[in-house]
Amino acid sequence: MKTLIIVDVQNDFIPGGSLEVPGGDKIIPVINLLQYKFDLVVATQDWHPADHMSFASNHKGKNPFDKIEWRGLEQVLWPDHCVQNTKGAELHQELNTGKIEALFRKGMDKNIDSYSGFYDNGHEKNTGLAGYLRERNAGELYFCGLAADVCVQFTIKDALKEGFSATLIEDATRPIDPDQFETIKNELTGKGCSIITANKITG
Repeated sequence: MKTLIIVDVQNDFIPGGSLEVPGGDKIIPVINLLQYKFDLVVATQDWHPADHMSFASNHKGKNPFDKIEWRGLEQVLWPDHCVQNTKGAELHQELNTGKIEALFRKGMDKNIDSYSGFYDNGHEKNTGLAGYLRERNAGELYFCGLAADVCVQFTIKDALKEGFSATLIEDATRPIDPDQFETIKNELTGKGCSIITANKITG
């Protein structure tokens, strides 16, 4: 089953949000049109408690984008974002949600960050997304959303590890760091991910 995974199209990642992705708003019309070409559409949503360890504000003397070691992993400290039950955590109002059949929340454990829609960063807990997709016979996965170089790439990597096919829709995502994203794209294709543009998708 051809499935679209929409990653974290939330207000805080849109220009004007607390962790804005440049041009993040430009992908929403593309995603809205894409949805009608897929048999199944699901989405992920960052859903952090206010005391989440990834927030720089919860580490005295630290600033956003500083790096620390946390539970054996390198951790970027982010501006507060996608705090549960805030406007910033909501899916953007222009995103068409009518075809989204399931929503998977992540980052709810205050003690570990979760970029991927499948697992937290330490692979200690899973969100149930892999099991849901298998139950729906959804082996052919296409990815879009925000941010390309963080949550989208880690979601794709976990999808490949789980045995799904993965395709990134490049014009339906945006990175925080475009230069770094060029390197990431090479890494993803090396792992078996395809990269296409929205106009190549038929449905």
